[in-house]
Amino acid sequence: MRAGGERGHGATGRHAASARAAACLALLAGLLLPALPAAAAEAPLAIHYLERRIERPSPLNNEDPIPDDEGAAGTELGLADSNATGRFLGLSFALTRTLVEPGADLAEAFGKLGAPRFVVVNAPAEDVLALADLPAAKDTVFLNVGAPDTRLRDRDCRARLLHVRPSRAMLTDALMQFLVFKRWGRILLVSGTEPADALYAEALKASARKFGARIVGEARFDVHGADIRDSALREFALVTRSPDHDVVAVADEAGAFGTNLVYNTAAPRPVVGTQGLSPAAWGRAVEAWAAVQLQGRFRKLAGRAMRPIDYAGWLAVHAIGTAAAKLKSLDPAAIQTLMLSPRFEVGGFKGRSLSFRPWNGQLRQPLFLLWPGAVVAAAPVEGFLHKRTELDTLGLDEPESACRAFGGRAG
Repeated sequence: MRAGGERGHGATGRHAASARAAACLALLAGLLLPALPAAAAEAPLAIHYLERRIERPSPLNNEDPIPDDEGAAGTELGLADSNATGRFLGLSFALTRTLVEPGADLAEAFGKLGAPRFVVVNAPAEDVLALADLPAAKDTVFLNVGAPDTRLRDRDCRARLLHVRPSRAMLTDALMQFLVFKRWGRILLVSGTEPADALYAEALKASARKFGARIVGEARFDVHGADIRDSALREFALVTRSPDHDVVAVADEAGAFGTNLVYNTAAPRPVVGTQGLSPAAWGRAVEAWAAVQLQGRFRKLAGRAMRPIDYAGWLAVHAIGTAAAKLKSLDPAAIQTLMLSPRFEVGGFKGRSLSFRPWNGQLRQPLFLLWPGAVVAAAPVEGFLHKRTELDTLGLDEPESACRAFGGRAG
């Protein structure tokens, strides 16, 4: 009886202790729950990724084709990173992905999104403008990750159109700063025949004028009438005969011939531009400032290296998530206001804060001069100064831009 009585008393004590513990937990929960962010119960902030598929030429020299998920994979990583950070603040984000085939109606696809507030758009310039001009898009913030056209940051800019991808002017300014720093200021320009090649060539010439380099000769190369695989030595020797020059700059955005130009010039000169030593916002070799962590997370998600448009897609979603985290809110209007304000800054694994230019919506950011396997230099290059920030030496500075849609001043 004694032993049984002791067992009974112990069980009763344990039940009483459990009851007291449960009561304490309930009281503690009652005290803590009101302190949790109100956003914890909110629906996720909707972010949309809208892409126009474009037909791409077959890769040269059996190179890897451009991945089908280029850009989209970057936004997926941006979503994962934003949700990982937002979890501590009771914030969450959702991403929808819409792909529009060549020739299909992009406006119709946009209409099916309802009334989206944030759209990451990966499309050519004409599509970007058409979307921004839709009456249904009057409250939409577009983050451009696909169109490098400088005119979108100039006379053809639009309010609420932010450019995460660098413009061609930014890319060629970065390259020209490096060439002038190296005192390789005499440039032979070889362009392809595509419209994009002409735009890149014009950007190169504008950058040369801006930084005091000289285009000493120009040539065009029509890949459709050449056999560059079997007779590259002869073909390229003909187009690269020119007055004395320091480098050969190539404008071949589709990669139709530029890779084969390397080591096939008439004189032993470096090849720079769209191939050879190339300016870019991101590349496989970028690893400083903890960038290797971003590279590793992307490779785990996508099974491949992060490309520049992937980086732009990641950064676009990351910027939205950063604005929400700074505000501790998922209010779309407040996030939009912050992102469009001069005080907004976002990190991009580049060693300094990035921000959107208040006069044309272009994201300020350092760029890299890349050779496969190595970062040769970063721009802005040492010695190129600016009264506000050296980042504004890349691309259209406020006095150079005809954009009036934003109405903002740099201060």
